[in-house]
Amino acid sequence: MTPSHVDPELVFAWQAAHSIARSSPPPVHDRGGFRVDTHSEREARRWVFPRLCDGLRAIGRDITAPRHYVKLCGSDEELRSALPARWEIQPANYFMGATVATLDAKPLPHGYRMELHQAGPVARACVIAPDGDLAASGCAAETADAFIYDRIETAQDHRRKGLGIAVMIALASARKSVANPQLLVATADGRNLYANLGWTVLAPFAAATIPEN
Repeated sequence: MTPSHVDPELVFAWQAAHSIARSSPPPVHDRGGFRVDTHSEREARRWVFPRLCDGLRAIGRDITAPRHYVKLCGSDEELRSALPARWEIQPANYFMGATVATLDAKPLPHGYRMELHQAGPVARACVIAPDGDLAASGCAAETADAFIYDRIETAQDHRRKGLGIAVMIALASARKSVANPQLLVATADGRNLYANLGWTVLAPFAAATIPEN
């Protein structure tokens, strides 16, 4: 089991922009990782760790309530080894970075239209289907240190039409600094989409929480 090595500043930059995209509090440094006190219906608090450390193990021991999440730039096996049995490993994700600066936009399928809205550092792209339904969407947020993509989703009935790629390209057009790294966390399915767009996996991104009884 080879530990993953990711620049902690890059992980912090991603989490800071991710918090902006989701209207969450900014991350703070905590025991070798970065804590976000989200206080949402689904999540009370999260910690993101660039690598396995004693601080992560201490949090795993101390926390006994549900709705707390520990996330690690590392494998499921690494995270599992550091946490008590009450913690449940979540489906695998991947911390990814773009290796290409821009992508060429392609026309949407007939009858579909793109809407792009900007509110400060946050951009939201929506693809509207011919019948008016939301076919695909996603958002992005930009800080002085990173440009991140979040919640790129395509409705089941509208998949395999290139809409997810179209959303990514539309969001990328909102970037102000081409020098900043482009970052995202992908699901196992999304990983393939982004790989086809020239993204590369920087590290597996494991997550765990304590289930509700």
